[in-house]
Amino acid sequence: MSTPIRISVIGAGSATFSLGLVKDICLTESLNGSSISFMDVDAGRLDLIHTLATRYADELGADLSFDLTESMPETLQDADFVINTASAFSHGLQREVREVIEPYGYYYNGGLHSHNFYNLQLMLDVVGYMEQICPDAWLIQSGNPVYQGCTLMTRESDVKVCGLCHGHYGVYGIARTIGLEDLRKVTWEAPGLNHNIWLTRFIYEGRDAYPLLEDWIANEAETYWRDHRATSTHDTQMSRGTIHQYRMFGLMPIGDTPRAVGWWYHTSLPVKKHWFGEPYGGPDTHIARPQHVQKLEDRLAHMQAVADDPKASLIEAFGDTKTHEQQVPIIDGLVNNNEGYFQVNVPNHGALPGVPDDVVVEVPALVNAKGIQPVRVQPLPEKIMYEQILPGWLQMERELLAFRDGDRRALLFDALESNQTREYDQALSAVEEILALKGHEQMNEHYTYGTGDTLLRAQVNGAAVNGSRVA
Repeated sequence: MSTPIRISVIGAGSATFSLGLVKDICLTESLNGSSISFMDVDAGRLDLIHTLATRYADELGADLSFDLTESMPETLQDADFVINTASAFSHGLQREVREVIEPYGYYYNGGLHSHNFYNLQLMLDVVGYMEQICPDAWLIQSGNPVYQGCTLMTRESDVKVCGLCHGHYGVYGIARTIGLEDLRKVTWEAPGLNHNIWLTRFIYEGRDAYPLLEDWIANEAETYWRDHRATSTHDTQMSRGTIHQYRMFGLMPIGDTPRAVGWWYHTSLPVKKHWFGEPYGGPDTHIARPQHVQKLEDRLAHMQAVADDPKASLIEAFGDTKTHEQQVPIIDGLVNNNEGYFQVNVPNHGALPGVPDDVVVEVPALVNAKGIQPVRVQPLPEKIMYEQILPGWLQMERELLAFRDGDRRALLFDALESNQTREYDQALSAVEEILALKGHEQMNEHYTYGTGDTLLRAQVNGAAVNGSRVA
């Protein structure tokens, strides 16, 4: 027996998500009869995913229907679930920001977070329309910034929001590297904040697997660090830096967590390569990012080539097995009571001790027809709370304060707190140049200094960075 539903996919032209979502829905028989609405502002990508989805469903004989639109209100009509994968901040504009601030001494963003403005505004637009058009639908937020965005949306609306991320799959990277052969026998728990999660339970065949990790560190780690070359830009889970953080904090940081811990791992490209390996030094370098973007572009080109070939088999091109993504299994659990445990980002409400209830946390949750039910986890060690979780919470609050109030001074505080900042004028000039970029007109207008504007801006265009004048 199946339960037909309507799913809206916002940002459907994504090279990362949409085709995988189609595969998973096609291969979930209990959702037969469902309709999927694709929405994107890029008409070309929209046509591409619609063509591939229709042909893939036809090949599998799946009972699904698809429509496409460039209108957000239209895609939300009668939606039971909304999956937002969109980013309003392009890879090109991200590159321009990095190039603009690098002469000021900020390597690879330098800890500046003003670029989240566009995606935060997009997320508010999504929940605003949902409140008017489909107030009972679930929003599954699958695009960054998950932590800041989901906290903002759940504070500003009554829409049911669940954020998802890939980072927790790093647990299986640990398991494979230390030789655990059957990943189905691995059980684990890694709570925290999005991109800030820690492996509190690591069990294999019913026994603690941390001693197996210790054995690998003692006997194999040095050889691994010497010989291993990253298979992708984000291949850092077993790097020297990650294990060093394990030694510092007593628990393994998982997924994207190691890239955000400690300025001392990121002072230069050689230092980053030492800690996070060759050839990229982790995902946040001028070497890695173009490779990541090129991978996405290559995937889109492959999808387009398949779509343009009427004789191509989509099953042969993309396979006929489900992905490891959580969106569709969660939907199936909520709709058809096909119960499961998932790693989700939801308002805390006591799940993670020591974090305010209205802050979104990443924790395990039981999902069934009753809803998404976060599991109350044990407190994280005090060292992790004081050094990582609470600072991460305060940084998020500063960013949301700046966004909510349009406070340019809060953006400046964010830059001043960066460990790449050496003096006031350096931070001030970097912030002003970011806001002055073409394409940032809306953000530039949104953020104002208010009283004291003349004094605060006085040294812009004459900042001294490491003794050099920067225009």
